[in-house]
Amino acid sequence: MTQPIYAVGDIHGQLSQLERVLTLIEKDGGPDSKVVFLGDYADRGPDSRGVIDLLIEGQAQGRDWSFLKGNHDRMFCWFMQDYPKHDAYLPVALYWLHGRLGGDTTLASYGVEFTESTRELEVHRMAQEVVPASHLRFLDQTQLSFETDALFFAHAGIRPGVPLDKQTEHDLLWIRHEFHNDPRPHPKVIVHGHTPVGQAQHYGNRINLDSGAGYGKDLTVAVFEGHDCWCLTDSGRVPISREQAD
Repeated sequence: MTQPIYAVGDIHGQLSQLERVLTLIEKDGGPDSKVVFLGDYADRGPDSRGVIDLLIEGQAQGRDWSFLKGNHDRMFCWFMQDYPKHDAYLPVALYWLHGRLGGDTTLASYGVEFTESTRELEVHRMAQEVVPASHLRFLDQTQLSFETDALFFAHAGIRPGVPLDKQTEHDLLWIRHEFHNDPRPHPKVIVHGHTPVGQAQHYGNRINLDSGAGYGKDLTVAVFEGHDCWCLTDSGRVPISREQAD
C-alpha cells in the first residue's frame, strides 16, 4: 500500500490555519504522517513567529516533515544578513518591508514596529536584536524541492523542458507564467504554491495548493497516494478540482 503524503500550501503567518490543517492531517493519517510544507511560512499574516516556532517544535520532536523554501522565506533571511540584501527579481518600488510583501507584519510578530520614516538600517538593527537565530537557521536550511516516484514538490514550480535535477533556485522560488502556461507533461506531476488561486486546482501536469492564506483565505492541505490526490476538509477527503492549464 502506498504511504500517503500530505502537502501544505503557503502559510504566510497564519498560525491558527496551520494548527487547523495539522489537526486534519493527524485525523486522516495519524501523528507519524509524512508532510511536505511548500514554503512561505512568513509575511502578510499576523503570526509568522508563531508559525516558525510550531514548525521548529515539530522538527525537534522528530516528525516526518519536509520543509521547502519559499521566496518570502528567502527574502526574510536576506534582510536579516549583516547587511540587508534585496531580491533583484522584485520591481524597483518593492522591497521586503513593503506592506504588499508583508515583511512589516513578520517583524511586528517579533515586536518590531516602525513607520515609513524609519530608516531601513534602524529597522534592521531592531530586527537583529529580537529575531531568534534558530528561526533564521530553520529558514536557511529549508529544501528547494522534494520528490517521489510520481510527484515533484517545489514552492513556485519548474522551468518547463529543463530536467528536474537541473532546475535553478530562482525558478523553484519565483517562476510563474512560463510554468503555468505550458500544458506539456512534465517528468512528474509538479505540486506547488506561490500563486494564489481561489481553491486548490489540478491542471493535469501540475497542482496548485496556494489558496490565498496570505490574504485571509483558508490554508489548503492535500493528501497524495501515488497519482491520486484529495484536499482534506472537516468532512474528509474531497477530490481536487481539475482545470485546463492557465
